[in-house]
Amino acid sequence: MKNCYFFVLALLILSCKGEAQEVKESDQMAVPEVIVHEEYTGEEPTKPEETEFYEPVPPTVNPTGQNGVPSDAIVLFDGSNFDSWMMARDSTEVSWYLNDDGSMTVKDKTGNIRTKQNFGDVQLHLEWRSPAEVQREGQNRGNSGVFLNGLYEVQVLDNNDNDTYVNGQVGSIYKQHTPLAKASVPTGEWNSYDIIYHAPEFNEQGQKIKSGRLTLIHNGVLIQDHVEIKGTTPYIGWPKNPAHGKGPLMLQDHQDNSRVSYRNIWIREL
Repeated sequence: MKNCYFFVLALLILSCKGEAQEVKESDQMAVPEVIVHEEYTGEEPTKPEETEFYEPVPPTVNPTGQNGVPSDAIVLFDGSNFDSWMMARDSTEVSWYLNDDGSMTVKDKTGNIRTKQNFGDVQLHLEWRSPAEVQREGQNRGNSGVFLNGLYEVQVLDNNDNDTYVNGQVGSIYKQHTPLAKASVPTGEWNSYDIIYHAPEFNEQGQKIKSGRLTLIHNGVLIQDHVEIKGTTPYIGWPKNPAHGKGPLMLQDHQDNSRVSYRNIWIREL
């Protein structure tokens, strides 16, 4: 009887060892071994200097050159004159107000102004403000616009406590792209726009082969992230895509006594 007891105990121990071995083998199969190695090609290993290059050397730019403007930028407006601008409708001298504080203000019903120089891909900086005295609402409060290539509008508007259609609010690509956020400062204070713009491309037949793209930072906040420009930005109708090359920067007179002001405008050609 005693021998029988030890025989059964031995069988139980062997059985437990077998189950433990099976679990161990199973665990090993569940975590496959990863072997990291370089395939031998018969050639010498790549040297670090083989993936380094030294030309072309990027130009050196002083980011805070004269008056805080990058040293390679073109200053379009510093508050002293309208030398870089003309009326958009007839190329005459600018009729807008030149203010003592280094800004300019839209003169109602005189028309848009545009740069004398044309541009393609650019980095643009400008500052704008709506009047502190609120007079109107909706699209008629502090309304102006910044047109790239003279065709594609980034909306300027006083939206503080003033709702409107969101693809026409401040910072929108007008009637195309709603901004990711509304980042306006209080009414009457200065806003900044920093724009990266890549113009559309057209083939010899005048067909668009690549859409334009635009990134907009409003008061340090990204609100348009490399969005596609679908075409022109009309108030009525759908975007159109006329073939064009370089074009002017244009600022809008919305013709509703919006009294929007601008200052510190500079541009870098990309």
